[in-house]
Amino acid sequence: MENANSNAQRLTDLEIKASFQEDLLDDLNQIVVRQQQQIDQLIREIAHLRQAALDGGLGASRNLRDELPPHY
Repeated sequence: MENANSNAQRLTDLEIKASFQEDLLDDLNQIVVRQQQQIDQLIREIAHLRQAALDGGLGASRNLRDELPPHY
């Protein structure tokens, strides 16, 4: 009888541990999905910046007088 109780307790402990591992796996999966979304967004931003540089938007030489506030 004691052996059956011991086995039942071990089974319960294993079920609890498996439940915690499933929760952790779900949390990690959500983190990976969020990181992939951030990576995709950064890739789009880099492509946009590269295109802007090719169009001359970022690489054009600037005159400091153009950057003076209007009250000068």
